[in-house]
Amino acid sequence: MLRALLIDDDADFLSGMAEVASQEGFAVTGARSLKQARDHLASGPTDLVIVDLVLPDGDGIELLRELKETTTSEVILVSGVATVDSAIEALRLGALDYLTKPLDNRRLKAVLGHVLRLRSLKEEVGTLRGELRKFGRFGRLIGVSPAMQTVYDLMLRVAPTDATVFITGESGTGKELVAQTIYELSGRRRRPFHPLDCGAIPPNLIESELFGHERGSFTGATQMRRGCFERAAGGTLFLDEITEMPVELQVKLLRVLESGSLTRVGGDEPVPVNVRLIAASNRSPMEAVREGRLREDLFYRINVFPIVLPPLRDRTGDELLLADHFLESLNAAQGTSKRLSRAARERIQAYPWKGNVRELKNQLQRAFILYDGVIELSDLNADRGPASPQVGGSLEESERQLILATLQQYDGNKKKAAEILGISLKTLYNRLNVYAKS
Repeated sequence: MLRALLIDDDADFLSGMAEVASQEGFAVTGARSLKQARDHLASGPTDLVIVDLVLPDGDGIELLRELKETTTSEVILVSGVATVDSAIEALRLGALDYLTKPLDNRRLKAVLGHVLRLRSLKEEVGTLRGELRKFGRFGRLIGVSPAMQTVYDLMLRVAPTDATVFITGESGTGKELVAQTIYELSGRRRRPFHPLDCGAIPPNLIESELFGHERGSFTGATQMRRGCFERAAGGTLFLDEITEMPVELQVKLLRVLESGSLTRVGGDEPVPVNVRLIAASNRSPMEAVREGRLREDLFYRINVFPIVLPPLRDRTGDELLLADHFLESLNAAQGTSKRLSRAARERIQAYPWKGNVRELKNQLQRAFILYDGVIELSDLNADRGPASPQVGGSLEESERQLILATLQQYDGNKKKAAEILGISLKTLYNRLNVYAKS
């Protein structure tokens, strides 16, 4: 239960605030002067301070200045003689909000709810910082390298806001994991997280997938369908590979982002939308703009807070941390206790990993299937990449061999194979269809 200190010299007003705060789940203490308030603050930490601007022995701004220097308490100013100057000064000094008398209970409840969410988020962020220092884990991400710690710091700054984030980095660096972690650290984490791979949807269907369609809007539209924006209502929409979206559709996306409303395919009524957008691309954004793959106006609209993910080759020390994590997961899933040999660990550190984390995960999965007991990874060669014909000369061929080997390991059970590979059943079927045609 969070602790709230309410400060006002009007006993009736103080009692009314205390009742509302108690109903919202706060442990409440009241004070009718700055002296009483300071005595209470000296006795222990307080999560929230609501203080009147004018008190018998001073003013709330004075206390706000003190709290800014000495505590992490959230502070809300209340005044019956509010002025623009006092409101600006309060917010400049770090006040969370500025309320005016007579106080509207609905407004007070909304502010108290915001405090609860904010403190919960800060507690979670503090826990994540501790995990990072101790174990090299940050939400869904793993790594202790300086390059990744820089990424973590950026994520911590942007997560509590509603700012649009644009994540770029090579294929296989973990852009969706970054998006999911930002979502899980945000105030929207209790609402949906909806990912969409813009490069995996046929151009003639992506508009309907994004914005939905009305019944009868095209052949096969037998009923109204909500698109990704509506399905992610109140939450986060992740548009992966946004540079693969048809340019003509980018105009409509920009309009939705700027207006906060959309029109379903075949419809004429605007539908309000409330989502936080996170976009990603494995292309250089400016190169995509020059090539005409990404509209310049859309780029500037989504590039509010850019995050660039480093390739695995620039994350010294993270290769083995990731390999141990993947192997631990595989052992747990299969009830085994396989381990990497010393030579295998040296190869993992020396290998260039052009396919980044995804390639490392795939190679570990393949080796886990092929070896018993001690895993050697003898077909890795740091000078020229995968040397064995069975592994192939490209990431795509490595993926193909991995998928087929996993299917064979589980007697053709596609659902189990997809689960072990960490991909959806639909993705597995798509890959198998490609292999069948080749």
